[in-house]
Amino acid sequence: MNCSAPCKTGPARLLSTWSTLAARLSLPLVALAALAAAPSARAWEPTKPIEFVVPAGTGGGADQMARFIQGMVAKHSLAKQPVVVVNRSGGAGAEGFLDVKNDKGNAHKIVITLSNLFTTPLATGVPFNWRDMTPVQMLALDQFVLWVNEESPHKTAKAYVDAVKAGPDRSFKMAGTGSKQEDQIITVLLEKAAGKKMIYIPYKGGGDVAVQLVGKHVDSTVNNPIEAESHWRAGKLRPLCVFDSKPMPYATKLTATMAWKDIPPCASAGLPAEYLMLRGIFMPPGVTPEQVNYYLELFKKLRALPEWKEFMEKGAFNQTALTGKEFFDWLGRNEQQHRVLMREAGFLAQ
Repeated sequence: MNCSAPCKTGPARLLSTWSTLAARLSLPLVALAALAAAPSARAWEPTKPIEFVVPAGTGGGADQMARFIQGMVAKHSLAKQPVVVVNRSGGAGAEGFLDVKNDKGNAHKIVITLSNLFTTPLATGVPFNWRDMTPVQMLALDQFVLWVNEESPHKTAKAYVDAVKAGPDRSFKMAGTGSKQEDQIITVLLEKAAGKKMIYIPYKGGGDVAVQLVGKHVDSTVNNPIEAESHWRAGKLRPLCVFDSKPMPYATKLTATMAWKDIPPCASAGLPAEYLMLRGIFMPPGVTPEQVNYYLELFKKLRALPEWKEFMEKGAFNQTALTGKEFFDWLGRNEQQHRVLMREAGFLAQ
């Protein structure tokens, strides 16, 4: 480099550049240097523990997913703050939903939702609607399977339905989670197909429901796969059919003879009933798009983990994942579908 005056290099040259710029902008040199050294604005992130509300009892599908997420966030350091799972199951989940609804602007709280997001306000009239919260993401959809005890004489769904048809009203006991919720709605669909009434016995969570069937205190359940999977592996329960239009895709054998994909759709056994349940994430009202985006990024990292893929297969989830307008529109459609199903079942609040 050629220059007629002595050349400035290193710190001297940088100081000269700042001095020239400061003069042009009419700024003190010290102020300009501070501006240059200031860090760029950071995206929002939690500054205290994240409360993860489960509007259902312990041991059920929602509780298991929440605690799995809690463990993965800690194991892989996906967040600088810990996730704390809190079960608020009172009033068929209304306790949890109202807690989130009334905590406006609290971005340190999220809730995992299941279909009681729709059924609880429709059945009870509790002053809550899913629009009272901030939708974040659909993580997956959960299946329902018709289960009997392994020692049951009913080897197929058709044999089970035929037995219900042949017996008197209320001769079969069905255990389920809560009243006028998903499990009882499916039970009503089954009753209509068989033309017979059943005794429906509600419990707090899917874990309790599975234990009742293992103990032969009831004749059947419609538990989610993850709620009964360990008992199936242990040879205590038998799946008869899945309430979906097609078999589940998972081919890994869970028993000596069966994988999830080997469970036939219920429609093929004369049960024309389909039902999938939401596993989604919401936040309180009044949070900012930046705060929502933090959790979207968190769950994006979570869903990329090999452990998540294993969890999805173990629980035989439908891996549909939606955000934004697609998720919002899906919620509106499913709310209306539940309103129709519950009106037909006589479950709507008067």
